Amino acid sequence: MISSLYAAEQGAGSRAIILLHGFGGGHELWREVAASLVPDGRILAYDLPGHGLSFDFPGAGPAKVAARAVLEDLSARGLNRVHLVGHSMGGAVAALIALAAPEKVASLTLLAPGGFGHEINGPLLRRYAASVEKDDIRACLAAMSGPQGLPLQRSVDVLAEMRGRPGQREKFVEIAAAMTREDRQGVIPRDQLETLNMPVMVVWGTDDAVLPFTQADDLPPHFHVHHVLQAGHLLAEEAPDLIAEIVRRTIRRRSRRPRPRLAAAAS
Repeated sequence: MISSLYAAEQGAGSRAIILLHGFGGGHELWREVAASLVPDGRILAYDLPGHGLSFDFPGAGPAKVAARAVLEDLSARGLNRVHLVGHSMGGAVAALIALAAPEKVASLTLLAPGGFGHEINGPLLRRYAASVEKDDIRACLAAMSGPQGLPLQRSVDVLAEMRGRPGQREKFVEIAAAMTREDRQGVIPRDQLETLNMPVMVVWGTDDAVLPFTQADDLPPHFHVHHVLQAGHLLAEEAPDLIAEIVRRTIRRRSRRPRPRLAAAAS
């Protein structure tokens, strides 16, 4: 059976780097990061279920559905161990993949990931979901960016073209409503995150208007956290060179050794 999940592929080699975009985005928004990472291996930038060229994927919406879909697609491609990079909703998807199949994940780079705290800017995301005109999309991207960031015209064009396809706007509105119900998001329990032994890097802009950077507080001690000053939510577009370098550094880190079990005291 041919998977209906789309991934843009470039580069080559035994190392596979998987890029998972945020809500309302698509594989093309990784363009600069992916181009920088091409010398480091085989790059696959997915369109998550319900987005872009994966619009028709069955059951699209929940992060758990997306995690299962990506895992199945990786297996179909014969990729047994990968480096995951996820932004926002894609960060939640990446974390869920790592929890479900830790043996398949060599490293985890999470950019302002979803699911790390209940707070979420529901009004902004719902406005973004419903935006079709370029001026509206540009205004939403500006609200999501840091004070130094200006929305790239290419990103505006890509998003406007995607939202012009039949059913895409309606699907985004549906997903956003479920994701921001009562202006709260679902949370991945901290005790589950503690079980992850692969290198984990969490990157957050200090001016993130979608998910507050304080959601990176009190993470498991083996997680590395990098705050990007004056950056907003759109890290891959605001600081692509920095993000590519952080991914490289994370890939080079070694996995945490499992904690040894304590022997029972002699009676």
